[in-house]
Amino acid sequence: MNDFLKVLVDILSQPAILVALIALIGLIAQRKKLSDTLKGTTKTFVGFLVISAGAGILSASLAPFGEMFKAAFHVTGVVPNNEAIVAIALTEYGTNTALIMFFGMMVNILIARFTKFKYIFLTGHHTLYMACMLAVIMTVAGFTSVPLIMAGAVALGIIMSLSPAIVQPFMRILMGNDNVALGHFSAVGYAVSGLVGKAVAGKNPKSTEKINFPKGLGFLRDSTVSIALTMMVIYVVVALFAGPSYVEANLSDGTNYLVFAMIQAGTFAAGVFIILSGVRLVLAEIVPAFKGISERLVPNAKPALDVPIIYPYAPNAVLIGFFSSFIGGIVSMVIMTFTGGVIILPGVVPHFFTGAAAGVFGNATGGVRGAVLGAFVNGILISFLPVFLMPVLGNLGFANSTFSDTDFGVSGIFFGVLANHGGTIAIVVSLIVILAVMFGLSVKRKKNKAIEEEA
Repeated sequence: MNDFLKVLVDILSQPAILVALIALIGLIAQRKKLSDTLKGTTKTFVGFLVISAGAGILSASLAPFGEMFKAAFHVTGVVPNNEAIVAIALTEYGTNTALIMFFGMMVNILIARFTKFKYIFLTGHHTLYMACMLAVIMTVAGFTSVPLIMAGAVALGIIMSLSPAIVQPFMRILMGNDNVALGHFSAVGYAVSGLVGKAVAGKNPKSTEKINFPKGLGFLRDSTVSIALTMMVIYVVVALFAGPSYVEANLSDGTNYLVFAMIQAGTFAAGVFIILSGVRLVLAEIVPAFKGISERLVPNAKPALDVPIIYPYAPNAVLIGFFSSFIGGIVSMVIMTFTGGVIILPGVVPHFFTGAAAGVFGNATGGVRGAVLGAFVNGILISFLPVFLMPVLGNLGFANSTFSDTDFGVSGIFFGVLANHGGTIAIVVSLIVILAVMFGLSVKRKKNKAIEEEA
């Protein structure tokens, strides 16, 4: 049984395999020729591996930056990181996590089939992380055995359906169509960034992608060049503050600390370039393939894909969003230092991936000001939400890390507060009410459509 669950988790937590299977099913449902089916499935699989490779390169280049930052400014505290906290939690909650993940995906498909929330969440690793957090919270709440799996799966399916729905209005603005959704559990932060962008837009918001560089700096219009040079300045400055002795002894394996900083900055730019290439490859294949799912299995369904799919739409906003979110994290850290209690250190990886996306959405609604301020607010959210999340995670809350993105914070705090004040009954009632509202909204929408057609 444990071997089966391990294989199941290995399959479902790999976006490349999961999305390739979806593409395969979609192409078969459309009765495509064998050659077209193999081509579409393989290119989708390879495209997601390219994105994963780029994300891995990014994470690897950001890790030493985070260490240099802590050494340079002598700060200690809790660093939110999904991978770290899940690795700790799976040792005790692995079986429950696997079962919640599997049945939660089934609930997501059922909700997409029978309600207006037509989003099929395809980011497998984020699904695994959310399933893990729910396994912890449901255990702390008092659920055991089958009820634990059922409650966790229903909660996961609901979150997988609502998260893309929250940010979809801004996806339509960004992409100009409604073909693809965003499957990344930081939708609350992205939606807030989009709203902030709207609030500060003014009459004619200027896009980050239309920044007018002087003629002599025209080369900065190339996103790869601008990202590489900007990150090089940031890395070198932080390395100077950290000092050669620390960097060369702990991070660079003896390589000159400034050379090491420049290499990491260039590696960061290479990671972004690889991600953008993979995104173009995947979108060219997954959208046509998904029509088979939409037409035959879940009418009008939309694939909810991982966050890098939006980066090509505003590369400048990606960098601006990262910096603004990170500054929001630093400001939050300073506030926490003076107020006492837990200090959340700005994790570079979550601030890049969520801050970049927040910058893109803020730019879509409010131009440069929207990108800067929207991402800054995102940085504050992913700094303070973990403070309130940690107490509801039981013994796991004492670990030196916690879940980072906004949807983890909002969902975890919601179910944790219910567990503390009403126990298992409160959670079950809340799940029933949420499902009833989702189905009720869908029935109302169908009635309104019928009235419009008759008119």
